[in-house]
Amino acid sequence: MNRNEDAVSPVIGVILMVAITVILAAVIAAFVFGMGPSEMAPQSSVRLSNVSTDGFTLEHQGGDEILWNNTYITVDGDRIADRTGNLTAGTSVFITATVENGDSIKLIDISSQQLIADLDVRL
Repeated sequence: MNRNEDAVSPVIGVILMVAITVILAAVIAAFVFGMGPSEMAPQSSVRLSNVSTDGFTLEHQGGDEILWNNTYITVDGDRIADRTGNLTAGTSVFITATVENGDSIKLIDISSQQLIADLDVRL
C-alpha cells in the first residue's frame, strides 16, 4: 500500500499558475484593446453642388441620417461654423464658407471621429 504521489502536487500547481496567467492576460487585453462595440459614423452618400467662392450645397443622396449636432465640417482642415438640425436622404443644405478650387471639404462624425464624406471643390 505504498504509493508515490510526490509529483502530483507540483504538476497541479504549475497548471493552475498557467491558467491564472492566461486569464489575467485575457482580461488585460480586453481593457487595453477595448473589446466592446465601437461607435460608427453614419454611412451616407453626400455630394457637392452649387459651389461658389461664397459656399456650397451639400446634397444627401442616400444612407444614414446625418445629425448636425454630432457632425462638423472642415474646409482644407479649418473647422467651419456648426449647424443644427438633420440632413436626410433627398435633402440638401447650403453651407456658407469661403472655398477655393482644389479645397477639400470633410464631414466628420464627432462621437467616433470617423470620416463621413471627403469631397473636393471644383470651381
